[in-house]
Amino acid sequence: MRLWDFALATYARPGVEAACLALQDEHGQCVPLMLWRLWTVAEGRPVDAMLLAGAAETASAWEDAATAPLRDIRRKLKRRFPPVSDTARAALREDLKAAELRAERLLLETLEALSPGPASAAASLAEALEAVTRAWGQPLGRAELGELIAAAS
Repeated sequence: MRLWDFALATYARPGVEAACLALQDEHGQCVPLMLWRLWTVAEGRPVDAMLLAGAAETASAWEDAATAPLRDIRRKLKRRFPPVSDTARAALREDLKAAELRAERLLLETLEALSPGPASAAASLAEALEAVTRAWGQPLGRAELGELIAAAS
C-alpha cells in the first residue's frame, strides 16, 4: 500500500486523529513521521537507526521550512481580523489548510522514497514509535503513545 493511502486510512480510524493531534500539540511530535513509521511497521519495512535519523532530519527540516509556518498562519486566522471580511479570511484559511496538507503529503512521499522494500522482520509498534520520538528529539514513552498505539493497532 502506498504511504499516502495508508496515512489517510489510518488517520480516519477512530481515535487516531485525536491521538496524533495531541502528540503534535502537547508533545511537539511530527505526525507525518509517526505515520511513516506506522506504515513501515505494517508493511514489514526495516528501519535501522541511520534511516530513522535521516528521516527525522528530513522531517524536521521540512517542518521548519513548510509545514509549521503554514500551520501557524492557519491557526492565527481562526480569529477575526476586522475590518477583513470573515468570508475572505475563512477562504484564505482553507487555502492554507490545503497547502499544509499538501506539504505533509510531500513529506510522506519523500519518506516513502527513502524507505526500503518489505522484509520478513516485524518490528514492535510501541518500540518503533518510541524510537521515532527519540529520533525527533522529544522522547516519549508508551504512556504518552498509548492512545495512538491502541487506535492504530
